[in-house]
Parts: sequence; C-alpha cells; structure tokens
Amino acid sequence: MALLEVTDLTTRFRTDDGIVKAVTGVSFTLDRGQTLGVVGESGSGKSVTFLTLMGLVDRRHAQVSGSVLFDGQEILGASGSRLQKIRGRRIGMIFQDPMTSLNPVKRIGWQLEEAVMLHNDVTRAEARRRSVEALEEVEIPRADSRIDAYPHQFSGGMRQRVMIAMALINKPEVIIADEPTTALDVTTQAQILRLMEKLQNDRGTAIVMITHDLGVVAELSNEVLVMYGGRVVEQAGVDDLFAKPEMPYTWGLLGSLPRPEIVADRLEQIPGQPPSLLHPPQGCAFNPRCPYVFDRCRTELPELRPSPLGADHQFRCHLGDEDRTRIWAAKKASLAATTEGSAA
Repeated sequence: MALLEVTDLTTRFRTDDGIVKAVTGVSFTLDRGQTLGVVGESGSGKSVTFLTLMGLVDRRHAQVSGSVLFDGQEILGASGSRLQKIRGRRIGMIFQDPMTSLNPVKRIGWQLEEAVMLHNDVTRAEARRRSVEALEEVEIPRADSRIDAYPHQFSGGMRQRVMIAMALINKPEVIIADEPTTALDVTTQAQILRLMEKLQNDRGTAIVMITHDLGVVAELSNEVLVMYGGRVVEQAGVDDLFAKPEMPYTWGLLGSLPRPEIVADRLEQIPGQPPSLLHPPQGCAFNPRCPYVFDRCRTELPELRPSPLGADHQFRCHLGDEDRTRIWAAKKASLAATTEGSAA
C-alpha cells in the first residue's frame, strides 16, 4: 500500500472575477522512501496541490474534491484537530522562503522547541535537547549556542537548514519541500540537496520535491510529475522522462535546462506565458505556446494516456507516436550537435 495516494484532486478558488481552476484532476502515489519530483513553471498548480492535501487552503473560498489517502486513511476534508496531529508529526513541510516562515521576533530554539512540544509530551528541557540534536543533524555548527540566535542572524542557507530541522524534528514519514533551494546560491543549493538526500537515506523518509528546476529533479527524484495549467501533463520515472519525454511542454523544459558542457549566447526558452487559471484556453492548455499545435489541440483536451514505453509513463498530447518520436530524435540530435560544437 502506498504511503500517500492522491486521486482526482481538484481545487477551485472563488474570486470576484470568477472561479480560478488552480488544480484539476491530479492523481499520484508516493511510496515510503521514494522521492517524487513535481516540476513546472510558476502558476502550474504545484504548490496549491500540496497545500490542499495538507489542509492549508482556506476552505471558505476554496472548492476541493477528490481523495487523499495517507497510510490508508482519508485526510482530505478532515477536521483541523485531526490534521494538526498529522502536520508536523507525520508530514513535514519545508517552505520556499524561510525568512517569512520563521518568526523574526522569536529565537530559533523557541520555535524548534514549540514544534517538539506540540506533538510530544515532553519538558521544555527535553525539547531543547532534541532541538540542538536537530540543528546538529542539519550540520549547523555550534548548534548548542546558535540555538539562541534570531532568524536574521543566520544566512539564507542556514535559515533553510533550520527549516529542514523543524520539518524533520518529529521524524515524519513524508517531507514536502516547496522550492527549498530557489533563493540560494548554487553552492548552498548543492549542500542543501545533498543534506536532504543524506537524511532520506538515513531515515527512509519519503520526499516530495516541488521545483521549477529539472536539474534538481534529475539529481534527487525517482518519479516525476510535470504540471501545466493546473493539470499533470506528464508522469514518469525519472530515467524515462529524461530519455524519452513525450509532451512538448516537457521538451521545452528540458531544452531550457542549463548544461555546463554547452556554451551558448542564450538558453532555449518556451515562448509566451503560462495560461490564466481564471480563463484557461480551450483544448490543450499548452496549445497557445506549442510549436507543434494543430486544429484538434485548440478544441479538445488531451487525456492522460500511456506512453509506448509502458503504462507507468503517461502524458497528454494529440501528436501521434511517430511524430513525437521523430521530433524528440531531432531535438536530441540538435542538443548533441551543440554539445560537440561547444567542446570543439
């Protein structure tokens, strides 16, 4: 049985301008010890999907449907008290900006201790001991003294380590990391990713890595969801996705991925802007930006269907198998030629 099983999750927000179709029909499973990469541009529905399943969207303005089974139990629509027992204890979350997630007027130690005491019947002294251990585990030097610092006294990378410590302090079974390295320099990004991988290997924690960066996905993930316009547009194992992506949007993401072996004046980019979730385009959501669009794409939404590679690889696209194979082969050849030309 999967640790987390999401089926047909849909989230709509009521606004003065109409209904925002933030997430539509998202389904996936997450096994123990697995890392699921969720990738897509800003506004694709990645974060809202996981805020919804954590019960962190305002239900007064949101319409939510579908199913979220955690360890076999339905949690979508669960009471606040029940979700509070799960959040932080069994499912931890690392947010994108630690400066806005940490209380700026409370010491780091106080915030960690509160996270421990909320879910465990322990003294403040025991909570402090566990907090120091958590900071040491995420490789913060002099943890026993720095625990009394305020968030502004830490660098961006160290604040992110504090957020990871807070998410891990109660030994959850799942960690949801929402763009955890976006605001960090590349060296600190690599350190944070290596740290998360080490902690997962040590504990067997399942991780959801929400990101716009396919490089992060390639490094950490077992499975990948590609989201666009609030829907899953491709879903595959990480090796299959990089070897033979089936969806033109995924081709665009891969083409815009920086490669150290390629020297170019400009990165390849996907033209246009992501779709409005208030007024999404008819047919395939990617059709206004897709270089391979034809009439059917503008009128009919493609179903999520299995790839010729197997049922575990699914995608949305009206292009035929031969056309997709031909186009991707040409793109791969172009990338290889660019690589050889830069090496020469």
